[in-house]
Amino acid sequence: MMDWTDRHCRFFLRLITRRALLYTEMVTTGAILHGERARFLAFHPAEHPVALQLGGSDPADLVTAARAGAAAGFDEINLNVGCPSDRVQRGRFGACLMAEPDLVADCVAAMRDAVAVPVTVKTRIGVDDLDSYELLATFTEKLAHAGCRRLIVHARKAWLQGLSPKQNREVPPLDYPRVYRLKRDFPEMTVIINGGLQDLETAAAQLDHVDGAMLGRAAYQNPYMLAEADRRFFGDHRPPLSRAAVVAAFLPYVEAELSCGVPLKCMTRHILGLFNGKPQARLWRRHLSEEAHKPDAGPEVIEAALRRWQAAQTQAAA
Repeated sequence: MMDWTDRHCRFFLRLITRRALLYTEMVTTGAILHGERARFLAFHPAEHPVALQLGGSDPADLVTAARAGAAAGFDEINLNVGCPSDRVQRGRFGACLMAEPDLVADCVAAMRDAVAVPVTVKTRIGVDDLDSYELLATFTEKLAHAGCRRLIVHARKAWLQGLSPKQNREVPPLDYPRVYRLKRDFPEMTVIINGGLQDLETAAAQLDHVDGAMLGRAAYQNPYMLAEADRRFFGDHRPPLSRAAVVAAFLPYVEAELSCGVPLKCMTRHILGLFNGKPQARLWRRHLSEEAHKPDAGPEVIEAALRRWQAAQTQAAA
């Protein structure tokens, strides 16, 4: 979810679900070691629980980045060995690391020794021709010995040559049974399944086989589906905020960020899908898309988009 689940997105999602664990976009060790560390590690206290997802392959660099993340207050450090993009491969991290299980284990062990928060791994079921169940099981065993207790598995293998990142989310077939088998063979490992889950129904069905489910793009594109997550998965029966209440709760955050120089469009791009599935959702998206990029655009743009959508509902009901 690089360039998607930034801190503005996560704050917005937290208004919809109080309990779901949120993940940062993947942050490279180089960005933390040599870039704007404060920018990449910044998050609002309301985001908890929130995990920092790292990309890297040098144990020493990952230790430094993990320590920085733990000191910043993240609840989990996650190592991504599932991203198949060319840019990630050139940096020798992401899915290409599945071909180097000993190195991944060394990275996990080093981070585990360095921080008190959990160190987890997000992976694929295989990469290129290294896609047998036996290799996945060996990979998992090495991670377990290194101290990893939670594994998030995208139930597709990754093709590193010939497929784009988008195609790698669609073309290699899903193999949920392989992830189920992994959980049976490693009962002490918390196994979270990812890939192809479009709604809470399909996510809930996975819990007969694994310990949890991760939603990515489906939740980003239709974020209000998460309003039922707290009740369904966490037994939290407090009523969720309505969509209009989510907007109202988001506005003070927007005002604070605008005062720090953050352009409105950097925040509104994450809320375009709030009314997806509702009549006239197009009015909300269009107003934000047309107005938020303008110079000096402020929270009034969001308020006007909400009024337009509400007026359309009233007119339709009349």
